[in-house]
Amino acid sequence: MKPLQALSAIAAPFGLAISQASAAPLEDGAALPAVTAVDQDGKEVKVAEAGGKGWTLVYFYPRADTPGCTKQACSLRDSYAALTEKKVTVFGVSMDDVAAQKAFQEKYQLPFSLLADKDAKVADAFGVPHSLGFAKRQAFLFKDGKLVWKDLTASTDQQAADVLKQLEK
Repeated sequence: MKPLQALSAIAAPFGLAISQASAAPLEDGAALPAVTAVDQDGKEVKVAEAGGKGWTLVYFYPRADTPGCTKQACSLRDSYAALTEKKVTVFGVSMDDVAAQKAFQEKYQLPFSLLADKDAKVADAFGVPHSLGFAKRQAFLFKDGKLVWKDLTASTDQQAADVLKQLEK
């Protein structure tokens, strides 16, 4: 048995998937992926439709309610007025389930949608690496459905400042 197969067999009973995105990250000018996910309220979100006009930030984080992910989300929450003033729609994405996303949103009063990506379809569509049920922290900014900026080593507490800086360019 190959090592990856062995790890997958061990992790499966715990609900963990051992896999990695094989696609490269989106390139500048790429279209917002036409992928569907469920938000923290269990509502289906067609990402390309929801973010096809104006500015759209899609940021990925490893796990809801963990220290770095909380800093990242709260950075965006604390600058949400400045982001919405610039007409930015924000989607946070992790491989958590709907209940975890809802609890995270409520606990920290996050004013934007959190997408549950248990099957990694959203991460794969964006080319975001993932393994053991955790997506890598990355951020993608779109203007009218086209990628204009990506941060493949996204910050935690500086996420909003980084995005606002890009909007000024």
